[in-house]
Amino acid sequence: MPRIRSTTILSVRRDGQVALGGDGQVTVGDTVMKATAQKVRTLANGRLLAGFAGSAADGLTLFQKFEEKIERYPDNLRRAAVELAKDWRSDRVLRRLEALLAVTDRENSFILSGTGDIIEPDDGILAIGSGGPYALASARALLASTALPAADIVRRSLEIAGEICIYSNNRITILEA
Repeated sequence: MPRIRSTTILSVRRDGQVALGGDGQVTVGDTVMKATAQKVRTLANGRLLAGFAGSAADGLTLFQKFEEKIERYPDNLRRAAVELAKDWRSDRVLRRLEALLAVTDRENSFILSGTGDIIEPDDGILAIGSGGPYALASARALLASTALPAADIVRRSLEIAGEICIYSNNRITILEA
């Protein structure tokens, strides 16, 4: 089966607000299989935002595992991220998951991977997925050159990525915290 490519996830923090958005495209080989996938969600009663890029089943499993960590460390996103990354890397079943997880709140943003990576961006912007580099570049430019709020930067950056990346589209979902 050809490689599945899907989704661009982007998060921007500005002026005490954070927004996270994702497009809806899932592509298998050169065929768009779904245009309206939902790969972003709120967690912890809307206090946290999360999105995944990669296999849908793996991403949904990661959401569930991350929610368990947040319940255990309710006021510490960093600790929950570290604990998930440790489990993800060391557990025989979890380490086979093929996805990246982006998690954010108003103060912190992290990208988590199955190799144990926990990446905290320098500028409060994070991006994952097939169109991630395009969305990241757009968001950095808009953050530096406009006064747009975080959600508007996310929307416009995802639109730009959708115009460039053949694995992204403009069916965008944006969440705010």
